[in-house]
Amino acid sequence: MSPDIVIVGAGPAGLCLARALSGHGLSIVVLERQAEQALAEPAFDGREIALTHGSQALLERLGLWQRLPTEDVAVLRDAQVFNGPSLFALKIRAEQAGAERLGHLVANQAIRRAAYQAASECADVQLLCETGVRAIEQNQGEMKLVLQDGQVLQPRLLVAADSRFSETRRQLGIGAQLKDFGKTMLVCRMQHEHDHQQVAWEWFGYGQTLALLPLNGRQSSVVLTLPPREIERLQQLDAAIFAREMERRFERRLGAMQLVSSHHAYPLVGAYARRMVGNRCALLGDAAVGMHPVTAHGFNFGLTGVQLLSDTLLVAQGKRQDIGAGAPLAHYERQLRLATWPLYQATNLLVELYTSDHLPARLLRGAGLRVAQGLLPLRKGIARHLTARG
Repeated sequence: MSPDIVIVGAGPAGLCLARALSGHGLSIVVLERQAEQALAEPAFDGREIALTHGSQALLERLGLWQRLPTEDVAVLRDAQVFNGPSLFALKIRAEQAGAERLGHLVANQAIRRAAYQAASECADVQLLCETGVRAIEQNQGEMKLVLQDGQVLQPRLLVAADSRFSETRRQLGIGAQLKDFGKTMLVCRMQHEHDHQQVAWEWFGYGQTLALLPLNGRQSSVVLTLPPREIERLQQLDAAIFAREMERRFERRLGAMQLVSSHHAYPLVGAYARRMVGNRCALLGDAAVGMHPVTAHGFNFGLTGVQLLSDTLLVAQGKRQDIGAGAPLAHYERQLRLATWPLYQATNLLVELYTSDHLPARLLRGAGLRVAQGLLPLRKGIARHLTARG
């Protein structure tokens, strides 16, 4: 089989790319290790995705936004950042950018389901599930994939979109800068006594980091970052004791709390590929850039990649150029690096500073928040970045 494009990984980024490229005379194959039923009805995984206005606009164009259930979409009006026990907060308000909201929070489960539905309607997109790439052969402008079942594919372009720990990236011989933060993130939904007023919290405590992502009603997605063994201990608690523990960690700022979902744990590891492209191949989503979640840019960067790569490939296709040639792929790499490298580095520095409990860092991070609060242009700039529609 010789499709034009093979995408490895049927996560939201890979499926969104397939949808974006559909209808332009390209044949597309998407490979996925999971069974198709797991894509059609994905399990709840605890993650809520903060989507910027630009990401929402792209999802609307791809036909995903309209498929999201109302109950799985919540308004993210404003955000505030706390440091330690201080009641002072750096506040980012949507109104500073002339908008009603900074963005939306959408259940990852709902995004995955909508992406599958949108891609499965495309006649030029073939989904091959419960399979993977056994071997990759690259020879002077040619690409050959040998699948686990022995089937051979010879695409003009291979796109790796199979997570920040991408096996396809490794098979292509592309290294990545991996940053293990040594912490684990626990996520769950909780109901609470006091209203969150659709405001997100990022709370850098001493020895822990807490985030609150406002959902509909008096419910929030709670994100707790701790060393792995402490997260393991929390996961062993029954629901009532777990809720009391979370009340204590939030210093009862939300009043009484109740666990209303399963909880899930994820190791915190950042990733930035050393190359975004190669001989007839490109990286996308977390396989290219895997962000620490503190700045909520992970999937937004994935959608940025979808936009940049699809635009690049469709321009080449429209000019009857080789979509797997070096020039179009080099253009994609330059644009993606410009869009992601500065914030990736800044995020890592932010995490290092605001998770250090040494006295100099404590003093610096408290002063930093107060200085930032006094810089209205900075806060306006952050708000405008989040509310821009692309």
